[in-house]
Amino acid sequence: MQFSLRQLLKKNDMIVKHYDKTRDLYYKKFISDEKLIKRKFKKKLKRKLEVEKPILFNDKLQWLKIHWRDSQATQCADKYEVRKYVEEKIGGKYLNKIIDVYNSVDEIDVEKLPNSFVLKGTHGSGFNIICQNKESFNWDIAVKEMKRWFNTNYYLRNREWVYKDIRPRIICEEFIEHEENNELIDYRFFCFNGEPRFISVDFDINNKQNTKRNLYDLEWNLMDQEISYPKELSKKIEKPKKLSEMIELSRKLAAHFPHARIDFYYVRNKILFGEITFFHQSGMGIVRPLEFEKVMGDWLKLPHSEL
Repeated sequence: MQFSLRQLLKKNDMIVKHYDKTRDLYYKKFISDEKLIKRKFKKKLKRKLEVEKPILFNDKLQWLKIHWRDSQATQCADKYEVRKYVEEKIGGKYLNKIIDVYNSVDEIDVEKLPNSFVLKGTHGSGFNIICQNKESFNWDIAVKEMKRWFNTNYYLRNREWVYKDIRPRIICEEFIEHEENNELIDYRFFCFNGEPRFISVDFDINNKQNTKRNLYDLEWNLMDQEISYPKELSKKIEKPKKLSEMIELSRKLAAHFPHARIDFYYVRNKILFGEITFFHQSGMGIVRPLEFEKVMGDWLKLPHSEL
């Protein structure tokens, strides 16, 4: 029987730690930001990165990785510190309740937690563990996963500098109950120089092979364009009653940045903030058709530049 590298790594914690540290050390010491970005970009998108005079959306995101710096962006990439930014800009009523925040895995006392909860790493993307029923929750696996988070500098993978200096912590949030047992919908507002342009909704996000993604304009019309995943035509998502409010909230949260994706949940007629992302799919999402990536690039005016 053959195993993938990922499957083999999961079998031994020591191998995992050694692999992560060796990879991160190699990336840190021997490959510059620009060199790694160009290498990964070409491998993923099958074309050369244009970084001197970028025109397309993904190329401009890579330009931002290399040339743009903003301490407020680092704050907003931190899953805990972003709460202060949100409270200042739109108010604390849009924040999901935090149960606790931890500086290490050893600080977590699962016995004191409610029956359902969500654990998030503050210093990366995709560092999430969902517990819907503590009775059947495998705590040993969760601990191993969270310890791996603490050994990971997410910045080194794709040079998303906003994660570079974030202090690793874990926050525990209240579990957001699905409405009528349906899939929890994440509404992602793509904002360009502070202006929302369209909304993305993903389906079956835990199954990469079957993930679908619908793009909607600000009037909630299904768009023909795609980013990485095909459209989902079998599920009709009703226009949120508070869509106009979400658009205005995303505008306020994105106003300071050249590009930001502002995520919200909408549950039982209540808007809850999700996160702020500055490099959607690390600037390597496959946009179809290519003409739409040009349109997205036109929307994004780079700072201190005529591009």
